[in-house]
Amino acid sequence: MKTPIRRPAEMPWERARMEQITRADIAAFGAGRAEMANAMIEQSGIRVRPERNRGRAAGINPSGRFEPVSRDVFDDGWNSFEDLPPFKTDVQVEKPRTIITRNESPDISFDRSINPYRGCEHGCVYCFARPTHSYMGLSAGVDFESKLFAKPDAAKLLDKELSKEGYQPRTIAIGTNTDPYQPVEKRWRIMREILEVLEARNHPVGIVTKSALVTRDIDILARMAEKGLAKVALSVTTLDRKLARTMEPRAATPTRRLETIRELSDAGIPTSVMVAPIIPGLTDPEIERILDAARAAGALDAGYVILRLPLEVSPIFKDWLLRHYPDRYRHVMSLVRSMRDGKDYDAEWGKRMKGSGPYAWQIGRRFEIAARRLGLNARKTPLRTDLFVQAKKGAEQLMLL
Repeated sequence: MKTPIRRPAEMPWERARMEQITRADIAAFGAGRAEMANAMIEQSGIRVRPERNRGRAAGINPSGRFEPVSRDVFDDGWNSFEDLPPFKTDVQVEKPRTIITRNESPDISFDRSINPYRGCEHGCVYCFARPTHSYMGLSAGVDFESKLFAKPDAAKLLDKELSKEGYQPRTIAIGTNTDPYQPVEKRWRIMREILEVLEARNHPVGIVTKSALVTRDIDILARMAEKGLAKVALSVTTLDRKLARTMEPRAATPTRRLETIRELSDAGIPTSVMVAPIIPGLTDPEIERILDAARAAGALDAGYVILRLPLEVSPIFKDWLLRHYPDRYRHVMSLVRSMRDGKDYDAEWGKRMKGSGPYAWQIGRRFEIAARRLGLNARKTPLRTDLFVQAKKGAEQLMLL
């Protein structure tokens, strides 16, 4: 097996890694040519072999866009592909100096967040956080799902930052980039430690997850919710178990997520449903059904986000679509582009979450009508900040020693 190396001057990143995806995309828009487009990618050798990729959503693993070289793997006749091992989840320790991330985006309702992990084993093929792996010299493809980074000092760093003089409490969002309750949390328990710090300080927190593991922390969340300090949102993309399995291979099943909404709600924790992302031509017919099911399970609020395909996410998603739903490829991508000014993605503030154009408008109205009919979003109560416990000067948090 040979690995030819091409230098950036000879082969820019997009062309070196994604040329075959681009060609296949063009071919797929010809009449009845989705199969040909699929075959083009298969023959190019850029796809990871199925036996190495079991349980992963991404089918390709291109080099990061900041890498100085491009590596293309092909069989040189020695049948050495058989020597390549399956991708296994590997977790490394990351030692950041701070843990609270600040943002000023007008598209989101919070100004600070925490990410206990980098990368996500859930492996959602559409995840907009995939490109962040490029900053680690890794691929946004299979690497994002299998090469993870944990921040075991997160709770200590959080306590230190909350202890700074002049700190003003506002809701901390967790789960906005990668899922804090992904499978590795069972062993690392970083999220549990973060919640212990937040509870001790009476600091408000909002959580977004696809995992039933959040129910492990119902004891803490229920106590915080009783004081108006916690809320949880479950992301439900589809009710189709088969579609969810291919699209979000290691996340909880749709049924289990609805059960989680019920368990949280029964414990007195304000719970909402995020229909996110809505994939036009694939999951948008389910909007009303998802809202119905979530409301029946006890959800009080609801929100949605239209599919986002920034940077490396676009070719990864398109390859997935050709592998699993080739007959819908042209329809889905045409609708995506109709909501993104003819492009795969438009990062403009005010448009990136909801899209624009007639189809985006129709989705928005359907969502609003269904939510209103079900009584969702009827009353939004902000989390409290007036109970925050300031640190005593010179005092140490014994629980973290």
